[in-house]
Amino acid sequence: MFKSVAELVSLAQQNEVKIAEIMIRQEIEVSGLSREEVMNKMDQNLTVMEKAVERGLKGVKSHTGLTGGDSVLLQNYMQSGKALSGNLVLDAVSKAMATNEVNAAMGTICATPTAGSAGVVPGTLFAVKDKLNPTRLEMIEFLFTAAAFGFVIANNAFISGAAGGCQAEVGSAAGMAAASIVELAGGTPKQSGEALAISLKNMLGLVCDPVAGLVEVPCVKRNALGASNALTAADMALAGIESRIPPDEVIAAMYAIGQTLPTTLRETGEGGLAATPTGRRYEAEIFGEPKASLIDYMNKS
Repeated sequence: MFKSVAELVSLAQQNEVKIAEIMIRQEIEVSGLSREEVMNKMDQNLTVMEKAVERGLKGVKSHTGLTGGDSVLLQNYMQSGKALSGNLVLDAVSKAMATNEVNAAMGTICATPTAGSAGVVPGTLFAVKDKLNPTRLEMIEFLFTAAAFGFVIANNAFISGAAGGCQAEVGSAAGMAAASIVELAGGTPKQSGEALAISLKNMLGLVCDPVAGLVEVPCVKRNALGASNALTAADMALAGIESRIPPDEVIAAMYAIGQTLPTTLRETGEGGLAATPTGRRYEAEIFGEPKASLIDYMNKS
């Protein structure tokens, strides 16, 4: 069993297989299931992701009205021909938001690695699908690659916002997606590790400050940025660019940073965007009497 990115990459290199295959073998060993059963379970996860994206792109609204419909707006904008970013990036962003809009609307999603960060991996996968034309098996392997890197992060740092801030949720998801994109595009195991490091480095320190304590604002749009970050990091790694800080050290840094974050910035809805006047207004509209805003507190100080 591997415990680090270095061990994971080394195993793939020594066995001359993909990262995905190392994770599949470990899952078979740990679960006691057959290869067919393990593959079928991940295929089911892929189906859940597909349906979530499809539902989101048709337009959904959360029960609070805080989120919904933005993925559709972005798809329409792409069709206008006025988009400044490339359509592949915007498609990934839109599909990442679509997934999280479904989550906010109490729909079914696949946590990758959490519900709050569930859009990044499927968003990027279904965006690059049209360019790379993967088989169903390769798409399933994409998820196993993401799982392998998520496994390392979860066992050496955090994947929950309550424990380590949004860097642990969307940051981890972006790193997982970046590594998987590299492998799907034909990159090496080492390049997958570099992509994770590059992506995660750029989200270190990201706080978890959900408005009204709900996984809606800013969570949906953070998935959007996580998806674009993952694609950029993947391209950098495929170009031969390396992270000066090794992947495992980046994960360790994320863990150390998460430990220093105050509880107000770890999913409690007590600080950051949640504590702005507008954030408190939304909270009052949804739940009742608002708490004091961050700006009120600063003015009194």
